[in-house]
This record gives sequence, C-alpha cells and structure tokens, in this order.
Amino acid sequence: MLPNTAGCKDAEEAIRVARLGREMAKLLGQEDNNFVKLEVIPDAQYLLPDPIDTLKAAEQLVKEGFAVLPYINADPLLAKRLEEVGCATVMPLGSPIGSGQGIRNAANIQIIIENAQVPVVVDAGIGTPSEAAYAMELGADALLVNSAIALAQDPVAMGMAMGMATKAGRLAYQAGRIPVKAYASASSPTTGTISS
Repeated sequence: MLPNTAGCKDAEEAIRVARLGREMAKLLGQEDNNFVKLEVIPDAQYLLPDPIDTLKAAEQLVKEGFAVLPYINADPLLAKRLEEVGCATVMPLGSPIGSGQGIRNAANIQIIIENAQVPVVVDAGIGTPSEAAYAMELGADALLVNSAIALAQDPVAMGMAMGMATKAGRLAYQAGRIPVKAYASASSPTTGTISS
C-alpha cells in the first residue's frame, strides 16, 4: 500500500493524513511501510501543488521517519531543497494532473534530472505513449501514469503501450542520442566513391 495525501490543501493536513496512512499500513501488517506520496494541492481548478507547504510537510515527515515521495511543479530549486531535506525521490509534473498535455516543461525536468541524486519520477500530464517515451528519453527514472490509461478507450492496450514506450525511452536514454546539429552531416562514407 502507498499512502497518499491527495486532497490535502496544506502542510498540516498532509502531515496528519500521512500519519494516518502509516497507521493503516501497520493495521494491514505492513509494519515497515513508511512510504507516503506527498501531495499538497490547494488549487481545485488546475491541481497544481503548493511548493511552500509541500516543503514544510516534507521536512516534518522526513523527521518522523517517512520515505517521502513529493509531487511538485517542475521547479529545479524546489526539487533540490526536497532532496536536501531527505526525500526519497522527487516527482515533477509533466503538465497538470489528468490534462493529457504531455511534457510542457522539458527544460526544467531535464535540469532536475541532471542535478538529482535521488530518483526522478515524472508524475502527471502524460497522455500518449510517445510522451512517456519522451519523458524517459530526458532521463527520468520512472513515470506515474494514471488518467491516460484509466480513461483510454481500451485501458489494457494503453497500459501495454505505455509500458513498451517507457522501456523504449529508457533504452534510448541509455544508448545516447546523436548530437543535434544546425547542418546536415552525411551518414555514408565518402571513401571508395566514384567521382567524375
């Protein structure tokens, strides 16, 4: 079980729900389950996370022994601060939850990935397998995809497609792409060619 503070509007509420989640996990026999997905979202229209209360809640929950998985805007400075207070990962959004807009802030996500010493999970906004592959090509360690699968016409097929795209994107990142150039570069050798 992964306790989640979804629906919490401020740090105090998120801390209380996280504590309740840990107690529920213990009741289910998961004595060592200290994980919590931290979401602090006061905005009901865009569902954007509150950076100040997220950091405040994360600091307290880490002190209490939680493995905190914070959902955040793609803010490199906030991501670094959350890592410094001891979060187990950082989870920047690709675009607003359930929007299917894809990766709208690739540059910031890439900065987070380059500077993180913890896993980076792109969480929210992915709508298609190509967007999942792109997030992984940026160097993300994982993705959290819900609406794109749950709301698809064929959720099982979409889940399979997302899985394949995620693997392909990760493999592409590990393989290393060619450099982007402003000009053409012939791929065929010029030795042994016939010239007039």
